[in-house]
Amino acid sequence: MNHNPDAYYSRTEVSNSDLSALKNILYPRTQFGDKEAAFRFGNLVDAIITEPARVNYYHYLVDDVRYTEEEFRHALEMRRALRTEACRDPFLAKVLEEAATQCYMVNRGQRFEYCGFPFRLDTRCKWDWWLERFRFGGDLKSTAAATQAEFDDAVDFFDWDRSRAWYMDVAGSDRDFIYAISKKNCSVFKLFIERGDHVYNRGREKYEELAFRYWCLNL
Repeated sequence: MNHNPDAYYSRTEVSNSDLSALKNILYPRTQFGDKEAAFRFGNLVDAIITEPARVNYYHYLVDDVRYTEEEFRHALEMRRALRTEACRDPFLAKVLEEAATQCYMVNRGQRFEYCGFPFRLDTRCKWDWWLERFRFGGDLKSTAAATQAEFDDAVDFFDWDRSRAWYMDVAGSDRDFIYAISKKNCSVFKLFIERGDHVYNRGREKYEELAFRYWCLNL
């Protein structure tokens, strides 16, 4: 486990983001909404909740990226919603109190199998939350979903199931979770995943094909 997230993006191991980039090349699809704006705002929410030291509240900056006052107010409202949820969710309260944030793992020579064919890749992942005492972690999302049903659909549509299965297998953990905050109404949605359940199995099936194609392209 490494707690220097700045070193993560210069590494060469395969990440879930690498698989996403490959999928976008292999299976392009129509993009709805402003993906770059959503990613930018998501970074603000992540930083305010998991990396507050990066945030300059006086100048509306995260590192050297400037945001508007309205964006900051919106992100702070979402953080308040998560903290309010933690008052009635003991597990979330424990996560906010105890989890290491924005730390990464590397798995050298991770074993894979696709259609009976075995292969290996060096892999990596960066956790929003990692609970060392329990040896599992989870993810924080900002979402356009306004209901639990819309969030459940988003898990499949945006391949968050693939992401969580990938992280679980890089770490060798048997559990995982997502907490998502709605950008529309500040509702908090949650998903708990266990190895072998339908979300994990669906996500693993997604990543195994992409990992195999990545391996083939880098022989």
